[in-house]
Amino acid sequence: MNKSPTLPEPRAGDRFLLRPWRLSAEDLALVREAADDDYIPRLTTVPAPYSDEAGRDFITRQQRRMASSGAWPLVIVRAADERPIGVMSVRGHERDQGRASVGYWVVGSARGQGAATAALRTATDWALTELGISRVELYAEPWNTGSLRTAEAAGYLREGLLRSWQVIGDRRRDMYMYSRVAQASDV
Repeated sequence: MNKSPTLPEPRAGDRFLLRPWRLSAEDLALVREAADDDYIPRLTTVPAPYSDEAGRDFITRQQRRMASSGAWPLVIVRAADERPIGVMSVRGHERDQGRASVGYWVVGSARGQGAATAALRTATDWALTELGISRVELYAEPWNTGSLRTAEAAGYLREGLLRSWQVIGDRRRDMYMYSRVAQASDV
């Protein structure tokens, strides 16, 4: 658990890459599309309504989080055209307890291509091996079948329903808890 972390391999499967945020037109376009989504801004700090200034501030916050070594917010990029299409974040705020949590989203125009599953597998494998984490958790609303399928396809097991677990928008919501636990050979 005391290993010095290096970023996960840039490849996430055969078709996707993971990389840090950049203050670029491409990453601003990703934030802009995410801001127009009905759900992403309610669950994240993506600015809605969008402005270029708010988009730059969002990216700068992600870069600061990465620099603090407590979180690794990475951009999911489609390898074929290098288009940013989503986010995969590992948060090691409970690293001293051997736990981390993950979150992910993919913009609507890129959903259904397997990007979130590939990124989740890669980031989770990295957390379990490179970070020496024993347990990686994720939370998803029961109605969010896409996220539930992503978690299960990446090897996560559903552990239970956390009632009134998280505020989303203006309401407390139930969340399923999923986890992947390190095998003896991982740590």
